[in-house]
Amino acid sequence: MSPRWSIAGQLFALQVLVVTLLVAIGTAGAFLLARSDAHNAAVGEVTAVAEAIARSPGVAEALRTGNPTAELQPYAESTRLATGTDFIVVMAPDRTRYTHPTVSLIGQKFAGDVDAALRGGTVIQQYRGSLGDSVRTVVPVREPDGAIIGLVSVGITTEAINRGLLRQVPAVAGSTAVALLLAGAGAWLLSRRLRRQTHGLGPAEMTRMYEYYDAVLHSVREGLVVVDRDGRVALINDEGRRLLGVPDDSRVDRPVAELDLPTEAAELIASRRPTVDEPVLAGDRVLVASQSETRFEGRTLGTVLTLRDHTELRELTGELDSVRGLTAALQAQAHEAANRLHTVLTMVELGRADEAIELATAELALAQQLTDQVVGALDEPALAALLLGKSAQASERGVELTVSDDSRLAGEHMLPSRDLLTVVGNLVDNALEAVALADPPRRVRVLVRQEQDEVLVRVSDTGPGLTPDQAAAAFRRGWSTKPGAGRGVGLSLVRQVAERYGGSYAITSGTDDHGAILTVRLPVRTP
Repeated sequence: MSPRWSIAGQLFALQVLVVTLLVAIGTAGAFLLARSDAHNAAVGEVTAVAEAIARSPGVAEALRTGNPTAELQPYAESTRLATGTDFIVVMAPDRTRYTHPTVSLIGQKFAGDVDAALRGGTVIQQYRGSLGDSVRTVVPVREPDGAIIGLVSVGITTEAINRGLLRQVPAVAGSTAVALLLAGAGAWLLSRRLRRQTHGLGPAEMTRMYEYYDAVLHSVREGLVVVDRDGRVALINDEGRRLLGVPDDSRVDRPVAELDLPTEAAELIASRRPTVDEPVLAGDRVLVASQSETRFEGRTLGTVLTLRDHTELRELTGELDSVRGLTAALQAQAHEAANRLHTVLTMVELGRADEAIELATAELALAQQLTDQVVGALDEPALAALLLGKSAQASERGVELTVSDDSRLAGEHMLPSRDLLTVVGNLVDNALEAVALADPPRRVRVLVRQEQDEVLVRVSDTGPGLTPDQAAAAFRRGWSTKPGAGRGVGLSLVRQVAERYGGSYAITSGTDDHGAILTVRLPVRTP
């Protein structure tokens, strides 16, 4: 078959060929069986006729007369015509014919084997005689005492048997044609369905498509989850398994609920809702998910979910936002410092040097006091720098940020700086946003303390606080008290870090001097 043929076309041709061969073999078998049946029927018929003639009393009486032919020839011919046989021969024991359809052969010797009949048996044979190939039987004619006085041979020519078979050919041919038509129609319907399912592609095209498809799925750097319209996961590529924590040897051809997928990812897949670049938490990762419905020729095939790992990007974005905020605060402080410097210089020029010194040293003492407090309490340079930057940012926004005197963090706390900055930075940012629009006094208080085998981080603010329902949902990804896309990520990152270390996180609110208190406990390993 040509390799350019589609799979459906090749299957159709193969089915037609196989069915034709099977029908031909079946027809040939049926013909041979019918021929055998016809032969057996002919043998049975000639044997019965021969036995009937041999047992007829009139035949025995005619054989005792001097001219048996006179009585037996008319009887034999009438019987032959009545029974449909081709010849009936009555003969003497020495094979001399008394009857024959061809009158000229009467009186001549019968050709063929009659020994068994002379011994009292029956001869059944296919023999080529004066009338051609025939199936014949030879039986003895007996006296009442058992003596054999003659023989009777009855036969049907092979040509007559074949004529009977030929009369059955139209019926057999009709059945064969109907069988071929039905088989061809079934093969055509099956190939048509297969053509729709394979889109008319040939084996080489299908093989090439599968190879490219498999290679792309394994090499693409985005996670891919394909779900069919019945809600069963049809495919997860290598990157998707890695991002969602699905083992490489795990079978995925099953409903979404039966796969151990992260909660948010499973809910998104089950919802089938279209989304673009939606943050999704999966264990300790922040994934960006896009989901859309797949359709082909107007039919819905299912949904495709693509996943990108934005964990490090989110953390870097948070740090960048902190740096931008610190930069803005430092710029504002630079302008403020320039104004104060001009003031001090002007006071010196006016001869009021003592007051100028007092104003300058007061600002320096306040800034140095905060720096000494933070650096002295926290033996973690990155965290100290973060809190100093947040303090400047808070001051710019009219918020008083203080670090609790109880804050203590030794250098051997064994927590990665990145995780610690993620927790403290997001809690402080959340508190600053909470008090930004609140009535004065606007204060944020930070406590970072190592307690035996854990690090305690507590951030309180004087904002409006949260209701119990809001507090319960605050750490869920996407939840925020402020409208707008992209919010509700900071506290979810805090929750993610806490869960990774097996720690805890909580929000309390409603105290007299605090709007909300966010507490995170992170277990640590001591050296």
